[in-house]
Amino acid sequence: MDQRISFVTLAVEDVERSRAFYVDGLGWEPELLVPGEVLMLRAGERLVLSLWSLAEFEDEIGPVRRGEGVSPITLAHNVATEPEVDEVLALARSLGATVAGPQHRAWGGYTGYFADPDGFRWEIATNPGEIGQLVLP
Repeated sequence: MDQRISFVTLAVEDVERSRAFYVDGLGWEPELLVPGEVLMLRAGERLVLSLWSLAEFEDEIGPVRRGEGVSPITLAHNVATEPEVDEVLALARSLGATVAGPQHRAWGGYTGYFADPDGFRWEIATNPGEIGQLVLP
């Protein structure tokens, strides 16, 4: 696995409030906005900050930590093909990581997750959309 981060995803209570802050307030340009669901902002040459509705986040990842549960953040490493997703997840599993997936997602991607030693979730994904191509080397 090469050393890079493709997406930083933060679970937010209100996507519109986040849009108002980042876009209207800070002047960031959105790369993708699905009202009420997700706002994606280019944060570097091959880095996207994804502000994802807490409800949508929990539907895909699981309950956020309110005591017990998953921390409301994922780090994503995007690759070009499904076999690469499988390969990275197999590597993580071989290192003792807890792995979920991979599976085909309703939005068209193929993803799986693994937890690092502190429980932070890494998403390993191939995303067929334009935003997914943006983060590939």
